[in-house]
Parts: sequence; C-alpha cells; structure tokens
Amino acid sequence: MKKLLMLLVCGLLWAGVLKAQQTQYMVFEFIKVEKDQLFDYIEFKDLMEKVYRQALNDKRIKGWDFWSLQNGGDGGNFQYIMVTYYDDPVKMMNGLDEESLKEYTKIAYPHLSESQVQTLFEQSLSMRDMPMRLYMREIVSTDDNFQFRPGVLASFDLMKAVEGKFNDYEKAEIEVFRPIHQKRIEQGMMGHWSFLRTALPQGSEAKSTHLTMNMYKDYMQFFNAQAYEDLSQTAEQRNAVNEGINSRDQKWIYLATLENVVR
Repeated sequence: MKKLLMLLVCGLLWAGVLKAQQTQYMVFEFIKVEKDQLFDYIEFKDLMEKVYRQALNDKRIKGWDFWSLQNGGDGGNFQYIMVTYYDDPVKMMNGLDEESLKEYTKIAYPHLSESQVQTLFEQSLSMRDMPMRLYMREIVSTDDNFQFRPGVLASFDLMKAVEGKFNDYEKAEIEVFRPIHQKRIEQGMMGHWSFLRTALPQGSEAKSTHLTMNMYKDYMQFFNAQAYEDLSQTAEQRNAVNEGINSRDQKWIYLATLENVVR
C-alpha cells in the first residue's frame, strides 16, 4: 500500500514537472517597414525562416512565425508581426543576439561569405523598425490539434485589465471565455485560442497587460465565427460574459495571415 502511495505521489510530482516544462513563452515583435523596402523585406523574411530553423535544431527556440498584418487598430502602423516561441523565460529574455543569427545564417547559407552575411544583416536592420516588442507567458489555451501552416488567419487582441480587476479578468478568461472558445473549436467554428499575460512587470501606464490569440484555418471559418451567436447561453452565462468584458479594455485588434512558420 505504501509503495502504491509513493508511486502515486511521484506520478503527481512528475506531472507537475512536465506541466511546468510545457509552459510556453513568446516574444511578439511588431515590425514597420518603409513602403519602398517592402519587396526587399519579403525576401529577407524568407531567409530568416531558414535561419530560425537552425535555431530550432539547436534547441534555442521552440518555434517561429512570420505574420502579415491585414489591419491594425493603430491605423496600419505595422505591416508584420514576428512571434518567437520559447520553453524557458531565461531563453526568452536572452533571445537570439546578432552574432547567433549570423552563425545560423552561415549554417543555413554555407555559400555566403563573412562579408556577405554582415552586409545582409546591415541591410535588414536598416529597412525595419520594431517600435513594439511584447514578452508574454501563456496562461491557458484550448485543447485542439490546430496546425500552423502558411495561409491560416489569426486575430491578435491586445487587452488591458481594468485597474483593480486584474485577477477578475484572468479568472473570466480562464473560466468563462476559454469554454466558449473550446465549444467553437468543437463545432468547427475556430482552430485555436490561447490567453497570454505579459511576462515582465509593468506599471499602470502600460498599454496592455494581456493578449489573446484566435486562430482560424481560413477566411470562411473566420467570418462564420464572427456571425455565430450562441442562443443556448443562459442568463447567468451572459452575465458572466458581460462581467468579464467589463474587467478589461480591448486596446487593439490585429488581423494577420501566416506567411512563414518554423516548428
């Protein structure tokens, strides 16, 4: 009996370790490119896919996405979003420095000389501006088998918890909104949903505190989801939804298409 109890305890501890190891950290880089350099940057992001694949092979990252924005709440100030995935907060904060990126470029493109690699990075740095970078930690997500492939759509919703309602807002996302999105996925109205919190301490003047990622396989699924109304909701459930909405301010919504992906 004691042996069985010990095995059970060890199993629970191991499950806790696995869950901690599976926590996902993400860096969102919102990129602005001058209009006369858009074509050159399209070539650059294809190169970066191969570079980040080398970083994945080296276990420096868990994945990398390159999204093209269709719209934004700030009047189209950004054209792209890069998302880099990590399994460790220290790895996330250290990121991939310029020297590491150069080394991975040499591996991905062995025919390039040292000077060519240097020129490539100087050109890339001069053509892009990253006025916003978000360090995020995933809190909860839906159960699904959504495949990140070029062409899928995403809505990145930047949220700010109302002052004094931080915990109320997170509880609403986890207990109220997650089941709603899970139901939509099971009905084929959506592909994936996740809820993220900023991984760095921020003051009251922070523009956002949280972010939700809403994934769709195509525009048909996206528009069907926008038109969907759950008529089976009870009055109690509707009140819970309204309370959740009132606990946060939806700052910006970015609709984007996935162009490059590394997994």
